[in-house]
Parts: sequence; structure tokens; C-alpha cells
Amino acid sequence: MRYHHLYCDEAGVSHWRDVGIALEERIFAPPAAGIHVSEPEMVRAMMFLKLHAGWSEPAHPTPKRQTLVCLAGAVLVTAGDGETREIAKGDVWRMEDISGEGHHTRVIGDEDFEAAVIQFD
Repeated sequence: MRYHHLYCDEAGVSHWRDVGIALEERIFAPPAAGIHVSEPEMVRAMMFLKLHAGWSEPAHPTPKRQTLVCLAGAVLVTAGDGETREIAKGDVWRMEDISGEGHHTRVIGDEDFEAAVIQFD
């Protein structure tokens, strides 16, 4: 398992990297057998969002440290360094570019983009 991580360097430029998720077998829901799970992270809020087909925004930093899980549709996200990534159904995107120029996002295709967003701050 992995997620797309968008972060900001000291110069205020955002970049992408892939981050692997460490899983360990644990008893998660007794009496069920052990399953592979990651370490828990404390969160502040969770919400759902929808961006309509054709939606595009100006570049901006993320307002909070947050993770997005795509449920439907797809977006093309461009980091400050110019690298683009497609975030589509099943993808996980960790946003930590809370300063600097941020990123640009636009919905691609004819389908609305739907996601769950988990905020940490």
C-alpha cells in the first residue's frame, strides 16, 4: 500500500513523492483473527466533497494537513515543480503543502470527482 504525498520544500515549492504504508499483523476486532493494519493517526475532522466535471481552481496551498481518498472520478494535480499526478478512484493523496505556492487541481473526464477528506489539524 502507498499514498501520493504532496509536500512543500524550504523554498516554498511543492513536490510529489510516494510513501509506503507499513502494516503489522494485529488483533484489530476481537474475536476475529489478526489482520494487517497501519499505526493509527489522530484526526480532527472528516468530510466528503464533490467537484463537478470541468472544475478547475487557481494554484493554492492546502488549508490544513489532510488526506483525500478518491471515491469516484479523477483530478489532475500539478505541484509547484511542474510534476503532475492523476488522482483517481481508490487513490490516497496526503496534502502537506500548507505554505508556498501550493498546487493546481482540475477535474478530468466527464464524471464528477467525489472524495472523503480526513483532516489532521
